[in-house]
Amino acid sequence: MRVDFHKDFRKGLEKLIPNQLKRVDRVLELFEQDPHDPLLSNHALKGKLQGYRSVAAGGDSRLVFKEENDYQRVIFIRVGTHTQVYE
Repeated sequence: MRVDFHKDFRKGLEKLIPNQLKRVDRVLELFEQDPHDPLLSNHALKGKLQGYRSVAAGGDSRLVFKEENDYQRVIFIRVGTHTQVYE
């Protein structure tokens, strides 16, 4: 699986506090091992984010991504709280 990061995702990482950043790092490691691990709560999004997916990063934190070709390529688009990523 090839994993890429959109510029908005990188900007979102800069806004995270150290504890949140550690959780995101752990989630990304777990995701690369198995994107469907139940701990990630990987699910499809609806509405204006239809076509994207989301995984949980502890507490209220979410990572939004787009997967291509059955997870051959994944692009992480947004990171932040539930409210921030779904606005």
